[in-house]
Amino acid sequence: MPHSIGEMRAPVTGSRFLLHGLSLSGAVLKALRNRGIHCQPGVSLEHQHRAGRYVLRGVESGGAVSDMGRACIFVSLEGMPLPWLQKIDSFAVNGRHAIFLAENLVRIDMLRVGRTCDVVITAHTLSHSSGQQRPEIQSTVLFRGRDGVLPAELWRPEHRAMRGEVVPVFYNRAGEVNDPPEAFQNAMKRASACVCCIGCRHSHAGIPPVQVAK
Repeated sequence: MPHSIGEMRAPVTGSRFLLHGLSLSGAVLKALRNRGIHCQPGVSLEHQHRAGRYVLRGVESGGAVSDMGRACIFVSLEGMPLPWLQKIDSFAVNGRHAIFLAENLVRIDMLRVGRTCDVVITAHTLSHSSGQQRPEIQSTVLFRGRDGVLPAELWRPEHRAMRGEVVPVFYNRAGEVNDPPEAFQNAMKRASACVCCIGCRHSHAGIPPVQVAK
């Protein structure tokens, strides 16, 4: 088992992680798979035939064991929680938790090894080109954090109360604190909680849809 994310990280090349999340080495993916942590960071374009429109689809997923965790959560462009289309209940843990459909999404993909975390925050919107009926997915990196450190071992029962209240501290190459955009601080707290939630079975970022009175 490597002792740090830096030892396992694959090089970031261009926009590889824009649609598919963190660019992870085979060693990381194997370690996650062996621990039963299943994350689906991909963002896809879907067509709603009855509504006659295109939407983006994202799946909140992930969880943790004591030495490792990964989370993929989705929020709005303003950093607010999104109502899920479908909440997924399962006997399995550390897998899929909820499905989201929206015309724009912000994805937070976080990996934890021990107390060390990597994260990438990306915005995804629909781009309509003149003369084309099918839009394209336009993706932008909003924040990239490497080797951030959690203030405590949040997966331990004695630190459970801190989950959802703290985030990893990231630094740039000059040793200065590298904070994510303020709008996504709460979403970062939720992702940090998920990567420390052992045997996770629930959504950390999504909210129930609003029920329309008939």
